[in-house]
Amino acid sequence: MTTTTPPRILLAGGGSAGHVSPLLATAAQIVQRTPDAEVLVLGTPDGLEADLVPAAGFELLTIDKVPFPRRPDGAALRFPVRFVGTLREVRGILREREIDVVAGFGGYVCPPAYLAAFSARLPVVVHEANRRPGMANRLGARRAAAVLTAFDGSTLPGARRIGMPMRDGIAHLDRAARRADAIAGFGLDPERPVLLATGGSLGALRLNTAVTEAAASFTAAGVQILHVTGRGKSEGITEIPGYRVVEYVSAMEDAYAAADLALTRSGAGTVSELTAVGLPAVLVPLPIGNGEQALNGQEVVAAGGAQMVPDAELDAAHLRGQVLPLLQDPTRLGAMADAARAFGIADAAEVLADVVTGVARRA
Repeated sequence: MTTTTPPRILLAGGGSAGHVSPLLATAAQIVQRTPDAEVLVLGTPDGLEADLVPAAGFELLTIDKVPFPRRPDGAALRFPVRFVGTLREVRGILREREIDVVAGFGGYVCPPAYLAAFSARLPVVVHEANRRPGMANRLGARRAAAVLTAFDGSTLPGARRIGMPMRDGIAHLDRAARRADAIAGFGLDPERPVLLATGGSLGALRLNTAVTEAAASFTAAGVQILHVTGRGKSEGITEIPGYRVVEYVSAMEDAYAAADLALTRSGAGTVSELTAVGLPAVLVPLPIGNGEQALNGQEVVAAGGAQMVPDAELDAAHLRGQVLPLLQDPTRLGAMADAARAFGIADAAEVLADVVTGVARRA
């Protein structure tokens, strides 16, 4: 039976930009495509969502972060009572707000959200950003109505790749049309190729060091660098003509439009954005964690849209010997851009929004 009442949707996720950004992109598409939908967000009071969700105009409901214990200590002894408490809170939210569907993006809030939904016999939709899924989404996928992923090759049961939900400004960016304004905005020369180097909003020491040391060689060869160092990471770095240094870019679509090649980490969001806009890249996976950054970049490298260099091998010599010649070869860059664009998916937020509202209306 199909319901005619407005769908009530709970989006669960938070802690990091990798969870919050696709959640907000999906939320925006839900209300745009289904204006009568009620969208609530479940997060924690101390994650990025505490600021970003209200700023985006959505109601944030919070529960305490209760990490699963990884060693037998005091936290492990307290875990069952704390987890049952958060589970009870989420059950109350589902009942009081008459939620029709729970959609999870990963993070500490998702296990209690999934389990509460299952106990209330509510449908669950899971979106997994990484090739290697996290524990929370492995739990949710077992009984989910739909399991969607940013990349192929997921081990989650019934997974279907739809791409990574992202802001309209990036997902539907026309780099060529925006390039002139972006170049002017950063004070760069429109006649010279541009390397975008960024380790994200927090920066990456190895990338910053290698780029700083190679900058003079690049500019002497007629190449420009737009170096996004990360907040608080530009101290001691001196700009020279053709080497533009900024700590943060609020609209990354401008940086993507100005660039001919990117040097970046290979987080799921970054890889998805680069391929959606068709920007070739040299990916430098973060060498910690469970290796998910290397996995995230493997397919686009295999498709010809990017190259990958291990973190330990990235230095100024590598940039001068490998990246500089690539930046000076427009034919290779053009082929890589085409391959990246063919791999990328731009409408993931729209697709996920339709899946979630469709499940809600059938609930």
